[in-house]
Amino acid sequence: MPGTPLASGQETVPVEVQMLGIPRCYSHFVYGFIQSGLTCAIAAAIASFPLMASGHFAAHWLQSWLFSWLLMMPVVLFAAPVIRRMTHAVTREE
Repeated sequence: MPGTPLASGQETVPVEVQMLGIPRCYSHFVYGFIQSGLTCAIAAAIASFPLMASGHFAAHWLQSWLFSWLLMMPVVLFAAPVIRRMTHAVTREE
């Protein structure tokens, strides 16, 4: 299968990306892992923003993010089923 020609006369080579292949039955854990990491990164950045002028933002943000993620990931993973049941209890099918 030929690649796409580039302006320089070279061709691109198609590359196949292999994903981790985590079984779908564990998708709620993967979702919780990603969601807690992203949420903690944003919250730590907001909390570290006042340190932008002093030049300590990156170090403080990374330390705050890692610490909060380690604490919040188990909370998110264990709270998700309870939150899902509560959500189903207060909503209805259309």
